[in-house]
Amino acid sequence: QVELVESGGGWVQPGGSLRLSCAASGFTFSMYAMGWYRQAPGKERELVAIIGTSGGSTNYGDSVKGRFFISRDNAKKTVYLQMNGLKPEDTAVYYCHIERAWDWATTWGQGTQVTVSS
Repeated sequence: QVELVESGGGWVQPGGSLRLSCAASGFTFSMYAMGWYRQAPGKERELVAIIGTSGGSTNYGDSVKGRFFISRDNAKKTVYLQMNGLKPEDTAVYYCHIERAWDWATTWGQGTQVTVSS
């Protein structure tokens, strides 16, 4: 079955860094663009970053441009999100997503919590 497992979240002080990982299984990983999204309490889920199938094309939400970087390793079937210069407003649950899998029942991971505070 399709499965996405996020990891790497935790607590960090403002200005710190974290790297999130999303391990994928149950589908041909290299055929799909992948994305990271986040959702803070009381807010709608928002796009953080998307990466194309080979890693050569990326898009970022305006609030994270220049600070966050998405990458993927197709051999390891894993997508990463390097987060630098973290701010309290980055606090959210971060979710991994399979892009363009329109008819799939499962396209989201369960999420990993990132908390940025002093």
